[in-house]
Amino acid sequence: MLCVGPDEQPPDGWTQDPDVLDTWFSSALWPFSTLGWPEDTLDLRTFYPNSVLVTGYDILFFWVARMMLFGLFAMRDPVPDNTAPDDAVPFRVVVLHGLVRDQFGKKMSKSRGNTVDPLDWMDRFGADATRFTLARGANPGGDIAISEEWAAGSRNFCNKLWNAVRFALLNGAHVPASPPAAPSELASASHLAYSVPDFWILSRLSAVIAEVDELFEAFEFGKACDTLYHFAWDEVCDWYLELAKVPLSSADTDAVEATRQVLGFVLDQLLRLLHPVMPFVTEELWTALTGGESVMVAPWPSFSLRDEAAEAEINSLMRLVTEIRRFRSDQGLRPGQRVAAALVGIEDTALAAHAERIRALLRLDPPAAGFAPSASLIAEGITVELDVAGAIDIAAERRRLEKDLAAARGEAEQSARKLDNPDFTAKAPAEVVAKVRQRLAAAQSDIARLEGRLAAL
Repeated sequence: MLCVGPDEQPPDGWTQDPDVLDTWFSSALWPFSTLGWPEDTLDLRTFYPNSVLVTGYDILFFWVARMMLFGLFAMRDPVPDNTAPDDAVPFRVVVLHGLVRDQFGKKMSKSRGNTVDPLDWMDRFGADATRFTLARGANPGGDIAISEEWAAGSRNFCNKLWNAVRFALLNGAHVPASPPAAPSELASASHLAYSVPDFWILSRLSAVIAEVDELFEAFEFGKACDTLYHFAWDEVCDWYLELAKVPLSSADTDAVEATRQVLGFVLDQLLRLLHPVMPFVTEELWTALTGGESVMVAPWPSFSLRDEAAEAEINSLMRLVTEIRRFRSDQGLRPGQRVAAALVGIEDTALAAHAERIRALLRLDPPAAGFAPSASLIAEGITVELDVAGAIDIAAERRRLEKDLAAARGEAEQSARKLDNPDFTAKAPAEVVAKVRQRLAAAQSDIARLEGRLAAL
């Protein structure tokens, strides 16, 4: 191939191809040239102008602007009923996404050797994990930094969904013929009596559907994926599935059936929401759960139910359980280790009906005769008394606490020295100084807690 300048003559025997366009010139013709232009075709009338163009920001000038210019020029009056220039533009919305970079933020290139073969990732992590990793980082105009750790995290998320549906099917979960009704509708409808955790997860599902709808409409794919990830993992799997184990194992047939229906319905809706970003695993799970033909032809979720009281009650339960778990850890108890405990005052709170669920989540046995609490805490208006005598190795626990205390004191001393330095407080950015103050406060809190625990031992 030989390139000849405008004032140069080609060598003898060389003839310029008369049908060659500049790459971006020909690309600028794409929106209408592919539809039969310059002829007045049905495709041109039907599909021009388009609605949305999705592309990278790096070719905004090379391609996007040129398509706009060529459309305004060539399509100003292609058919008699067009009104120029409103109908001459090739698209109404331009969505600019970022570039895919490595985990250090560097642009991928062969010379750096930091490129990723997507087929290799699909083999190692799965097509859905690869797709979800990219979609979760796809914020408009922002570059996407990816690494194998993030792809592995997406694979773990696929496994989490798989296990959740497997748990549901093993426990007889199914999708009800009609969506669950709101509490106000139950009196006049022949519905099962759903529990507070049921209404909580249904209310949260409704909020997530509304939020995801808004994010998809705004092309905020990364935020939509993040919302679905945390709802599925943190709320459905970590909390609702655990709360559902109590009624599912009970002898109350109505409670069992209600839980089965809610669990099946929530997973059905969740898999539909996730399908655009995880098409393969959601298809497999949805058809197994519902027996339907395909999730691709299932209606998009439109469920709406709001129960603020149920949300407030379960949020209180979650705060209580989280605080007790932290306290158990501070006491040196293993997560699965059972210990006798009394929930003093729970009968006077909104959590009285959840005592069995709380004990199941925390591995707490009811106090027996001769119960002698050796540790206690107060949370959500409840005094939790635990008998940890003989449940831990005192010497080993003291060594662990002393090690943590030394680390906390070191962090406090380091932060205090920085804050005592006038040059640092005067010259460092305000947000940096604020973060150091926060680290000092956190370290001082840890010191007080660890000293108190050591004194108790």
